[in-house]
Amino acid sequence: MVTNPKRPRDRNQLAKLVVDLATGEAKEPEAPAKDQAAVDLGRKGGLKGGKARATKLSPERRVQIAKKAADARWAKH
Repeated sequence: MVTNPKRPRDRNQLAKLVVDLATGEAKEPEAPAKDQAAVDLGRKGGLKGGKARATKLSPERRVQIAKKAADARWAKH
């Protein structure tokens, strides 16, 4: 996920920034760098999370969860 740097919320400040960027008086603010170790650790946990949870659940509990999800989906219609 790439995050964009913060832009001014005030219309006048944003307009000035756009003009400054267009004329070359200002440079595009850079997004802060991410800690690669933290990114890797989060990705690792995200990849195994659902599978690890599914193996811990009993078949009956998985059926309950699936039925609840189906009911929620069909309730929208």
